[in-house]
Amino acid sequence: MKLIPTLSQAALVLGLGCLVGHLWPMLRPAACAAWLRRFHRNTAVGVVLMLVGTVWFEQNLQNSEISDFAAFRPFLLGGVVAIGVASCFVVRDYLAVRGAAVLACLVADVVLDAQRWHPSPLRYLVTVWMYLWVTLAIWVALSPWRVRDWLAWCSASEARVRLLGVAGVAWGALISALALSAYR
Repeated sequence: MKLIPTLSQAALVLGLGCLVGHLWPMLRPAACAAWLRRFHRNTAVGVVLMLVGTVWFEQNLQNSEISDFAAFRPFLLGGVVAIGVASCFVVRDYLAVRGAAVLACLVADVVLDAQRWHPSPLRYLVTVWMYLWVTLAIWVALSPWRVRDWLAWCSASEARVRLLGVAGVAWGALISALALSAYR
């Protein structure tokens, strides 16, 4: 059985995560820029992200109720674990980017399930945001070196890092406010 949070709960977690996550670039742009420039090659972070994504996807597959795959479920379960673990050893280049892409798709799945039946037209803000995540995740999973270039552009100056941090804090505050009001 798949647990689906309400749109309010999902948006609050996303909004606060975005808000808190962007405080660091807003307040300490130099330190954040240095970390961003190394993120795409950070193997330790990549292994953690990929293994968390593997476990989460394995759980989704275990709890799926699609009878068309019932006969193949044991092979799929073993295959997902094998691919997730093997990728930590075989595909070490840009592993952090690929792991983040997997997690972005899994988060988007939860949020899109939560918003599906919500009556507020403001739910489309979160819907579009999640579809952008999925599109970006697919794009960077196919060409992860582009993240290196994108992060280099984002961290080119402290002013740019700070501005992106302010934008992220503002977006997180908006989504959090909607979670506490329109998404209830």
